[in-house]
Amino acid sequence: MLSSDPRNHEPPPGLLGMAATGEDDPAPVSVVGAGGRVDLLLLGDHAGNAIPSRLGDLGLGAADRRRHIACDIGVRDLGERMAALLGATFVHQHFSRLVIDCNRDPQSAQAILPLSDATPVPGNMGIGDEEREHRRRTIHAPYHERIAAEIVLRQRAARATPLIVSLHSFAPVLGAERRPWHVGVLHADGDTRASRAVLSCLRREGDLTVGDNQPYRMDDTDYTVLRHACANALPYLELEFRQDLLVGAEHVQTWAIRCAGWLAEVIGQL
Repeated sequence: MLSSDPRNHEPPPGLLGMAATGEDDPAPVSVVGAGGRVDLLLLGDHAGNAIPSRLGDLGLGAADRRRHIACDIGVRDLGERMAALLGATFVHQHFSRLVIDCNRDPQSAQAILPLSDATPVPGNMGIGDEEREHRRRTIHAPYHERIAAEIVLRQRAARATPLIVSLHSFAPVLGAERRPWHVGVLHADGDTRASRAVLSCLRREGDLTVGDNQPYRMDDTDYTVLRHACANALPYLELEFRQDLLVGAEHVQTWAIRCAGWLAEVIGQL
């Protein structure tokens, strides 16, 4: 069974205060509930939609910068509420996935897209290796360094084995495809005990359309879970919530409470 004994830890120096590019830009990584329980770590790869000031608006209008192409709608609020309910730590990215996708290998073509869901991203077109490296170094790397540091802290504290929970949301319609699932559980290799256990919890609820590796199948294009959970033989869970279910504080709170209940049950089984 995983330990739930909380510890207070100092963050690694330099990470939280590191601005992505300009002095008015947010730090690339934010930690909510620092020093939370050592048996659980919540992650939000696509929780933010900020764009570094040096990149302007990437050539996108305000509406596009609020769409699913820019961030996982509702995930930041969901993660913060779950962290409060569970006494857990939530590590999330501030910057838009369009600047650099923190759930992709930074060296892959999918990390910085010139076209997303049929929408051109002018600020990503024709960029060179120097710009790609700048985004990797100032945004992608600090985020993953902080996740790795949080895992080490948990492993050292009471020799805990943390459950890694990656939170995402998906558009209810993509192209011509309607997605009926309320929640999806993504999994692949590694320690899938938590994934299987939460799937059982969801199916038992009775009022949910549950996706098993839907609307996406976890594969080698994914990065965060593979790097931090699978590579370290840690139990993990990647949850995808349909975005229209996370609109409004009341709905977010409802799902946070439900999800916190599933996780509390599953952690007791590990």
